[in-house]
Amino acid sequence: MLDLEEKKKAVEIARRTIETYLGEGRKPDPPEEIPEKFRENRGVFVTLNKKGNLRGCIGRPLPDQPLIDGLMDSAVNAATSDSRFPSVGEGELKNISIEVSILTVPEKIEAEDPKELPGKVEVGRDGLIARYRSRAGLLLPQVPVDEGWDAEDFLSQTCAKAGLSPDGWARGDVEFEKFSAQVFGEKEPGGEVVEKGLG
Repeated sequence: MLDLEEKKKAVEIARRTIETYLGEGRKPDPPEEIPEKFRENRGVFVTLNKKGNLRGCIGRPLPDQPLIDGLMDSAVNAATSDSRFPSVGEGELKNISIEVSILTVPEKIEAEDPKELPGKVEVGRDGLIARYRSRAGLLLPQVPVDEGWDAEDFLSQTCAKAGLSPDGWARGDVEFEKFSAQVFGEKEPGGEVVEKGLG
């Protein structure tokens, strides 16, 4: 878990990384002085919001690289490579607030009967990954809270994110993993960094 100063540092690095990339077309070098936790391998997502609306969200669900590297890569990709949105313009960033989600290692949800799945998902705590053959879709823990979904809605929407039929979970075709996340970000663009309550 990151403390408040480490959270501020993470958001500051994400913002500076995007600013540098938009202005100079390159990622800055990682800061030399970073908290030791930033050197640990962690899954991380960066979410961009503009006036309360999603503007980009990209990340890495698995802890296969140091947090600092995943954070900087995800920041650039959220601003430039989310296929749902055009790239962020350089002058636009001042109107965008940045949110960071640091993930635990995903764990497979075991269920003998697919009807048991909703009871194994806690909205407000769990994020989900749906997998079927080569397809996969991920939704962060804050998404069902923001959207007002229950556990069944959450399972359906995660299937849809993977490009699958929303009722795939009920048929038992889809494997699910769950994870939790520490979610924090700016209250307003460039402003105070706060923990995002999910419950």
